[in-house]
Amino acid sequence: MTLTALQTGLGAAAGGLVGFSLGLVGGGGSILAVPLLVYLVGVPLPHVAIGTSAVAVAANALAGLVNHARAGNVRWPCASVFAGAGVIGALGGARLGKMVDGQALLAAFAVMMAVVAVLMLRRREPGEDRRVRLGRDNAPMLVATGLAVGGLSGFFGIGGGFLIVPGLILATGMPMLQAVGTSLVAVTAFGLATAGSYAAAGLVDWRLASIFVGGGVIGSIAGTWAGRRLAARRGLLTKVFGGLILLVAAYVLARSLGVMG
Repeated sequence: MTLTALQTGLGAAAGGLVGFSLGLVGGGGSILAVPLLVYLVGVPLPHVAIGTSAVAVAANALAGLVNHARAGNVRWPCASVFAGAGVIGALGGARLGKMVDGQALLAAFAVMMAVVAVLMLRRREPGEDRRVRLGRDNAPMLVATGLAVGGLSGFFGIGGGFLIVPGLILATGMPMLQAVGTSLVAVTAFGLATAGSYAAAGLVDWRLASIFVGGGVIGSIAGTWAGRRLAARRGLLTKVFGGLILLVAAYVLARSLGVMG
């Protein structure tokens, strides 16, 4: 599509919002990206928005990953097992997702997001000083959850951070801030796998993706900084994370059901 000056600016601003979300809570970015590209920037084809957002979210997640890695929030062995299994699931999910109506998927997905948010809000968070290690006790669960979340990520065309974070916590018991940092490894990997599938089908707007990424890099730096400040108060980051998912779930469900014009 040919971008106007206004669409270019909106694309950069939307990328900034997505990057901030990824840096702050390690998720929500990609599920925000598609509605922003369709309803704010004006991308006419939902599948092009999905493919373009996958490229942008992968790049923005990588920027956030660098910041979290420098802060020591990434558990690389756990991330590698989870992401490796998830990429397999994402490739299969992306193939199926391109054959299904997007609005119906988003409606079902919004309900799932709300369930995840409620579970996160009710959960008591372990201490931030707990160091999680990869071992025989958690490796099978990491593989299983990685495959499942990766499949959903590719199927719905999202990075899946808001599923990856609780998946990592479920599999390993790692604290929230560590789960956020570690999740960005998988978000990047899943995004690249999904983007590759959509790009092969010609469903990526590369110019818009580059603009989106530019805004997202700045947003991810700000989000990572804010995430570290919020984590200083135990449990607050979990509440922000759950609240964000609930808000986005309500919006996506309303749009997909035609409640909002």
